[in-house]
Amino acid sequence: QVQLAESGGGLVQAGGSLRLSCAVSGRTFSLYHMGWFRQAPGKEREFVASITSGRTTAYADSVRGRFTISRDNAKNTMYLQMMSLKPDDTAVYYCAVPVVFGTLPQVSSSNYWGQGTQVTVSS
Repeated sequence: QVQLAESGGGLVQAGGSLRLSCAVSGRTFSLYHMGWFRQAPGKEREFVASITSGRTTAYADSVRGRFTISRDNAKNTMYLQMMSLKPDDTAVYYCAVPVVFGTLPQVSSSNYWGQGTQVTVSS
């Protein structure tokens, strides 16, 4: 059974920074592509960033240049460094691992999800 656990969320003022962590167990972490998603109140869950097993990264336009995704295979942990935070970044942030090996996690695909961590950015 794959388990994911996010941490690092909190309340921060606009312009501030946070680093989210996602600890993964139950799978050979280094082999899988992974991603971060977020869901704001009343909105659909949306893609934030992804990282492949080869460390190729991709970002949503709304966060590119402010967020950085990374992974530490020795610790089975993925990170999301968030800088220059805006009130629009307020959401529950989820990490995801795709069920199908070799695919990238997408909102519409079958993924293992963490429980989420709340990020609130005050203006």
